Amino acid sequence: MERIPDKIDSKFRFVLLAAERAEQMLRGARPKIDMGDLKPTRIAMKEISNDLVEWDYGPAPMIEEEFDVEEEEELESE
Repeated sequence: MERIPDKIDSKFRFVLLAAERAEQMLRGARPKIDMGDLKPTRIAMKEISNDLVEWDYGPAPMIEEEFDVEEEEELESE
C-alpha cells in the first residue's frame, strides 16, 4: 500500500479518492505520472501519495433544522 499523505484522515478516504481518480482515468483523463503498464488504480494511488491530486471535503452537510426552514420557505413562496 502507498504512503497516505498527512492531509488524508483515513485509509478509507484514501481508497475512495483513488477509486474516483482511477475512474477518471478510465473515462479518458490523462495520468499525472508515467507508470508504464500499471493499472489505473495503482497509478491513482501513486498520484495521491505524491500529492498530485487536489481534493477537498466538499460543502458541510445541512442540518435538519436548516433544511426544514428552507423547505417551508419554498412551500410558502409557491
